[in-house]
Amino acid sequence: MSDNQQADATFPNPVIPGFHPDPSICRVGDDYYIVCSSFEYFPGIPVFHSRDLLHWTQIGNALDRPTQLRLTTTGTRSSGGIYAPTLRHHDGRFWLIVTNVTEGVGNILFTATDPAGPWSDPIHLPEVPSIDPDLAWDEDGTCWCTVAGISQVRIDPYTGETFGPPHKLWSAGADAKTPEAPHLYRIGDYWYLLIAEGGTERCHGVSIARGRTPTGPFEPCPDNPILTHRGTDRPVQNTGHADLVQRPDGSWWMVCLGVRPGGGSPGWHVLGRETFLTPVEWVDGWPVVGEVTPELPAPAWPLVPGPVEAVRDDFDLGELRPQWISVRDRPAEHCTTKERSGWLTLRARGGSLDEPDIVFVGRRQQHLTCEVRTRIDPAEGRGGLAVRLDEEHHYEIEASEGEVRVLSRIGPLRSVVESRSVPAGPVVLGVRVLGIPLRDALTGPDVLALGIEEPDGAFTELATLDGRYLSTEVAGGFTGRVFGMYAASGTVHFDWFDYEQSAS
Repeated sequence: MSDNQQADATFPNPVIPGFHPDPSICRVGDDYYIVCSSFEYFPGIPVFHSRDLLHWTQIGNALDRPTQLRLTTTGTRSSGGIYAPTLRHHDGRFWLIVTNVTEGVGNILFTATDPAGPWSDPIHLPEVPSIDPDLAWDEDGTCWCTVAGISQVRIDPYTGETFGPPHKLWSAGADAKTPEAPHLYRIGDYWYLLIAEGGTERCHGVSIARGRTPTGPFEPCPDNPILTHRGTDRPVQNTGHADLVQRPDGSWWMVCLGVRPGGGSPGWHVLGRETFLTPVEWVDGWPVVGEVTPELPAPAWPLVPGPVEAVRDDFDLGELRPQWISVRDRPAEHCTTKERSGWLTLRARGGSLDEPDIVFVGRRQQHLTCEVRTRIDPAEGRGGLAVRLDEEHHYEIEASEGEVRVLSRIGPLRSVVESRSVPAGPVVLGVRVLGIPLRDALTGPDVLALGIEEPDGAFTELATLDGRYLSTEVAGGFTGRVFGMYAASGTVHFDWFDYEQSAS
């Protein structure tokens, strides 16, 4: 891209679209890294890399072994599991601290020399309370852990030992509920304490305070909250849970979560909370944060696009690519690309997506309109293609030998919407997410057309379902839609999976 072309360009925001909430960022030289919450999905904590802050590539998942990530069917509900990691680089090593809200786990810490992995087994922090832990080191190497609340305790990050009880730091902010997501930084002569507050819904915001020492006392910014879209009609809402980063040129930037609601009132967001980027200026010793917008102007620095993520997976590798996630675990005996060359094989252990131990392999929906297809061979079982928000909110198109049917689960109601006989053998299943015009206050955000692909390539729609029922405003929780392949009974094989953004 020439300088003139770059000057006229804009880039989509969110910079990491789809269900990628609670971003934490750090820079090492010319490289930037982001981690996000992953909740009940395995592997956990996706890790992204960029050289220009705009183009991000997933390079792995920090928690990719059962010894690192324990998510149980009885103790990890939907939207449970992994909350709000913080990523930092200190003394030549990457540090990752996070909360696993599964009963009996709590706050845990991991280290790595390469953020792509492998990451260590967990260092447990049983004396660190609450959620949303942060790490910061002062000049003499003392490590401070600050958590939601907003309280702080000194820790030994190598052992997990704490020194003294947690002490309250500050929670004035803009006098909003749920002070959380603290991050502590040394910038110039001050220590700055950044927090989220107001709850992660429409009243979400970011406030900041500063003090001369990492333990306070802290004075609040007179312009708190320094970021919020509450009470506005801006296309990006729920802005908060932020982290700061400085470029080598001295400029400052903020990553934060936000949502893109659609439809009429109250506005439904279906992709979950996404990672946005916005510029920061410093005025009189305080950060002034730009509006979080759907597009970013081209930066003054060179662009360094990373590898393009494949929209189609032919399952021709020995292991699944890092974008694929499963519900709570992924035992090799139930999920493999090695049993049938060039196919993904799933072996069932539960009967439907309602069950917490469903065998499921999916990827996040990242565009407001898109099309997903997969070719399934159900000769040895029953399975299909699902759009999942949680156990009680999902649509699927399911194949068994000689039949395809569309299923819907909305709260306590489960129904077979449509069924059709098909020839025996493999069949291509598809889901199309379609935007709909805003007609009135009751218009939903989108519709989902579920159907099959005919031998001539034509798409035959079996059912069209309202997308609002697979939204956070209906289902609750903290995640977004995930498209996935699943096995409901027996063994099913998937030849390929294709995901493409489509015109609205």
